[in-house]
Formats: sequence, C-alpha cells, structure tokens
Amino acid sequence: MGGSRGSREAGRWVGLRELAVEGVLLTRWAREAGWPAGTLSRRLAAEGWTRIPGGGWAEPGRKVDLAVRLWAGQLTMPDLVASHRSAAVLWRIEVLREELEFTAPQGARRKTGARVHWLPLPPAEITVVGELRVTAVVRTLADLLRDGPRDDALVALDSALSSRRYGGRYRRGPLIGGVGEVAVALDSPLPAGTARARQWLTLADARAGSPAETIARLRIHDAGLRPESQAELLTPSGRILHPDFFFREAGVVVEIEGYAYHGSREAHRRDLARYNDLASCPEVRLVLRFGAEEVFRAPEAFVGRVRAAVTGAGAG
Repeated sequence: MGGSRGSREAGRWVGLRELAVEGVLLTRWAREAGWPAGTLSRRLAAEGWTRIPGGGWAEPGRKVDLAVRLWAGQLTMPDLVASHRSAAVLWRIEVLREELEFTAPQGARRKTGARVHWLPLPPAEITVVGELRVTAVVRTLADLLRDGPRDDALVALDSALSSRRYGGRYRRGPLIGGVGEVAVALDSPLPAGTARARQWLTLADARAGSPAETIARLRIHDAGLRPESQAELLTPSGRILHPDFFFREAGVVVEIEGYAYHGSREAHRRDLARYNDLASCPEVRLVLRFGAEEVFRAPEAFVGRVRAAVTGAGAG
C-alpha cells in the first residue's frame, strides 16, 4: 500500500484524497495540511469517508476490512507489525475469529481498538504481505500457540499444514512443511506459554480439512476417544475413500460437513455417492454425519452421539 501524501504545506485547500495513502487518511495529516477540525469533519462526512478507529479515515467506497485497519494502524505507528490472528488472516490461514493484533518489538505501545503484544521480534521474523509488515508464517503460528486458546491455535496450525480454499474459488498449498518448523520456532527464548505450546503442538493434524474438522477432532480427543484420522477404506467397487474419523473396532465412521459443503447440485450428488460408498465398505457398520454448526454450538451432544454409536456398535 505505497504512495505519497502529497504536499501537506499546500494549505487547507489540499484535497483530502491527495493527502491519503492507498485510500487511508490520518486525521493529523489533514490538520497539519491546514484543515480546521470542524471543517474537516463536515467535509469528510459530506464526501462519504468512513472512520477507522484510532484516528484514520477510509476513502469513499473503500471497505474498512481487517487489511485497511492494519494499514491505518501501521501508518499511525510504523513500528507495529501485524501478528497473531491478524497475521494469520493475511497469510490465508483460517482462524476462529478475526482480531486486530500487532506486535510492538520496540517496547510497550498502545493502539486504540487493537491488541498490541510487547514481544521481541527479530528482523528475520518480519516480512511484507502487500505493503503490510507482518510476522512470518512460522512465527505467527508459534505466537498463536504460546498465546492460546488451544482451539484457536490448532485451527490455525492445521490450516497452515494443509491445502485450503479461500475466497470461494482460490486455493493455496500448505504454508509449512510440518510441525517441526514450528517446534524450532518455539525454541527461541520468549515468555511464558512455550511448554504448553509444545503440548498443543502434538495435537496438530495436517489431514484436517476444515476448522470444523479440527474442532471435532479436539472434542473427540478430550472425551477420551481415539479414532483414526483419514483412514484408507476400499469400497467393493474399488474406490478408495478417506473418512474424517474411523473407529475401526466399532466400524463407525464420523464425517464432518462444512458450512457450505453443498455448493451445487453436482456437489450434492457427489456427496450422496460418497456417503453410500462409505456405507458399503466391509469394515463400516455405521456412518455418522455432522454439520459444522453441531460441532461448534452443541459439542456435548455431538460427542455424546459419537460415544453412544461407538459403544453400541462395539457391544453389538
């Protein structure tokens, strides 16, 4: 998001768009260019600018999304580096919730509307995405593991380990080669949380296909159940399938469906064919399917149904 503010000495008649950098205007720039507070507020409102918390404005027509808020924050305080959940979003890593987060490597700083972490940050762990200064992928994941909560960190870690779709039609490959890269990053002498982060690191699974699948796996694990993830099953017709979770002894398959798994009639047809093929496998006695909403909003009921199915099938 490079560019130039133009001349701030040209007086109050300098156009607000000329003062902006990549569609973002800081209030202090306009004041320095001669715009009185009252006149500035009226002009911004009349032209349709959108306020950005912390002293900035987005030009008319520009959506104030996370990237714009991060850009405004770095224009205000150039030493801030986008990190944690904000960095994950910039890297196309899935997170359970977006949050405006920065790391201030120079020491204690505060930023209105943002969470600022006061952590050492070597230059080698800082890179650029677009024009935003951001923590490198491995450092981002290590930060999330140290900071927690566990579920948030592992959703991000599983996402970075695997290929994912984003923006509806785009696809990116894995961002790291394995958890070993993150383990090395956790060796650095940073504050509390490293021991716990190492324990959580052992729960990562590169085979997870979505945040809902990660959360389902964690809920099943917390309940003391130990299925195989993405086990290979062969149908009578010779098709190879990899269900999300398979309790081999009980013959129970558990499938987790994303929020929008039926994107078209053809996708729905393929989904039904997969379900029927799974049910036809000799090792499978029962196939359970759960939507993401069930996993996120009713985890106890989800685990209860899985446990009952596994126990019942095993007894049978």
